[in-house]
Amino acid sequence: MSGTLYLVATPIGNLEDITFRALRVLKEVDIVVFEERKEGARLLRHFGIEKPVESLNEHNEAAASQIILQKLKEGKSAAVISDAGTPVFSDPGQVLVQKAIKAGVKIVPIPGASSLLPALIVSGFPIDEFVFQGFLSPKRNRRITELQQLKKEKRTVVLMDAPYRLVQLVRDIAEVFGTTRRLCVAFDLTLPTEEIFHGTAPQLHQQFSKAEKKGEFVVVLEGLSK
Repeated sequence: MSGTLYLVATPIGNLEDITFRALRVLKEVDIVVFEERKEGARLLRHFGIEKPVESLNEHNEAAASQIILQKLKEGKSAAVISDAGTPVFSDPGQVLVQKAIKAGVKIVPIPGASSLLPALIVSGFPIDEFVFQGFLSPKRNRRITELQQLKKEKRTVVLMDAPYRLVQLVRDIAEVFGTTRRLCVAFDLTLPTEEIFHGTAPQLHQQFSKAEKKGEFVVVLEGLSK
């Protein structure tokens, strides 16, 4: 009989956001699957958990998924965690989930911290419908084209990017969307440095440029007025 694959959400910054259920699962499984060893080891060490580990990231996803699947078929249980937040969502792990489904392995999602919903609810924009666009291209020309495709979107749009690209992303939003479209930038959510910014793209670009703003962030973009 095959084991169980747990997809365990972990804190996005503040370690107090771990759930009792997540801790229990991490303590009970046979294997913990990290995205990056440094971050995964730090989390387990903080909670005094020692487990055999495997690494699954964008560089080894295909091979690692096969190794982990074999262990699951042997009856072992595994918990997948990402560097922060919910695994598989904008993170590696989908290949393993697809293989597990095909093999008939039981999969259990363990919900927890996420940057998506906190950013949406603090934005002040309508969220009865929204578009998760996620990460745009790191190349500016392509990123501009992707933003142009979103310009007429009437629903609220959620964007994410690397910590060092906040200023560039807001600059490009200002260039494409003009001076009146509003944004909310949720910066360093759950951390002592958390800040929530509201304003137009030009206003926030000017503010972030002066402060050289870098850190984890989610951008929530107002939809085109109906």
